[in-house]
Amino acid sequence: MTNVLVVEDEKIVSKDIQLSLKKLGYNVVGTADTGEKAIEVAKETKPDIILMDIMLKGDINGIQASEAIRAEQDIPVVYLTAYTDQSTLEKAKQTEPHGYIIKPFKDVDIHTTIEMAIYKHSKELEVTRERDMLYKLVEGGKEEREHMFVKSNSRLVKLKLKDIYFVEALKDYVVINTLEKRYTIHSTMKDIEAKLPSERFMRIHRSYIINVDKIAAIEQPNVILENDKKVIPIGGSYKDALNERIQLM
Repeated sequence: MTNVLVVEDEKIVSKDIQLSLKKLGYNVVGTADTGEKAIEVAKETKPDIILMDIMLKGDINGIQASEAIRAEQDIPVVYLTAYTDQSTLEKAKQTEPHGYIIKPFKDVDIHTTIEMAIYKHSKELEVTRERDMLYKLVEGGKEEREHMFVKSNSRLVKLKLKDIYFVEALKDYVVINTLEKRYTIHSTMKDIEAKLPSERFMRIHRSYIINVDKIAAIEQPNVILENDKKVIPIGGSYKDALNERIQLM
C-alpha cells in the first residue's frame, strides 16, 4: 500500500483529500498544514509520496518545503494548487515535482497523478541503481580494469575493454560500440570518460571517445578506425591533444 503525506492548510480540503485517498486504497501516514510541519512529518513518517499544497500559511510555502525535504530525502512530490500562473509554475518546476493536481480536482485526478508519479520515481531509482552498479564494477586497480559491465536486455553483460571501438553521445545516453554490437546506457560522456582507463581511451570530440588501439589512420579532420572503417570526426579543441598522443604511441 502506498503511504501518502497530505500537506494542505484548508482543513475541509485536507479532510476531503484524505477521504478520497482512503477510498482509492492509499494509506495516509500523516498530515500537515504548514511548510515547517511538512518537513517535520516527512522526516518522521518517510512517506512514499507527498501531496503538497503550494500556498501554505506560515513562513514557508509548499515550494520551499519541497526544496527542504528534497535536500534530505528522495520522496516524490505532487503539487496541489489553484494557481496556474506562469510565475508560480516556473518556481515550482525548479523543485522537479513529479506532478501537479489543479484545484478543484476529482478522485480520478488524484489516482492518475499519484500512480504516474510513483511509476516515474521508481524508474528514476532503477536508473540510478544501475548506473551506480556499473560504475562500481568498473572501478578498482588496473588488474580489474580489463572489462566493464553493461546492461543489455535486462542482463549485465561483461564487456572486454579491448573490444570497445568507440563511445558515442546520444542525448541523455551513451552508446558503447564494439565491432559487432552496440550497448546503450543511461550516462553522460563526462562520467564514461572518467571511468574508462585513459591509457587506452581518449576523447577526440564532444560526442566521441575512441579506443586509441583501434586507430587505423588519421585523415584530418577525421580518425578512421580499423576493421569497420568507422570515420570519427576530430573536434577542434581535441586536435592538439590527439597529435601529442599519437606522437607518444
